[in-house]
Amino acid sequence: MTEQEKTVYALGLSISKSLSTLELTPAEMKIVLKALTDSAAGKPAISLEEYGPKLQAFGKAREAEVSERKKTESLAFMTKAEQETGAVKTASGLIYKELRPGTGDSPKPTDTVKVNYRGTFPDGKEFDSSYGGNGPAEFPLNHVIPCWTEGLQKLKVGGMAQLVCPASIAYGDRGRPGIPGGSTLVFKVELLSIGAAK
Repeated sequence: MTEQEKTVYALGLSISKSLSTLELTPAEMKIVLKALTDSAAGKPAISLEEYGPKLQAFGKAREAEVSERKKTESLAFMTKAEQETGAVKTASGLIYKELRPGTGDSPKPTDTVKVNYRGTFPDGKEFDSSYGGNGPAEFPLNHVIPCWTEGLQKLKVGGMAQLVCPASIAYGDRGRPGIPGGSTLVFKVELLSIGAAK
């Protein structure tokens, strides 16, 4: 593909990511593709004015359905994770497991931290990572999901931990693009350094 074709392809990826929280079936995706094709040809099969107002209710109902299913699906995974050697479950629901001890200080919520991380769903599918060219992430610790704010305070500089985050301390029932609502998230996080709050 040419650079322009790759950019247009990226547009498709962006549309797909924005739809991911709805977990459309293959049959529903075919309908979406047909709508794109029909609309581009100027021959839509239905009136957007008539059906557009129904989209918000459809989206909310589907996201709620997906969220409840994700929570149910993750129960067995969460139970197994908290039974692993060295795992500690906190009052918030976070399951913390130290993978490598650090030797430096631990951050406070107001500190800025620099980390490497990999985020996956319980099935092992990766949804985000600082590895592979993106480089370490740096952010104020009190500006991220509650699971990270709590979990990283348990780490010392140079240490690495696994954080299993139920939806209630991650992205909740609404989720975000690429992460359906109700999702339990698993992070392997390495604390590289602590800086003063910016």
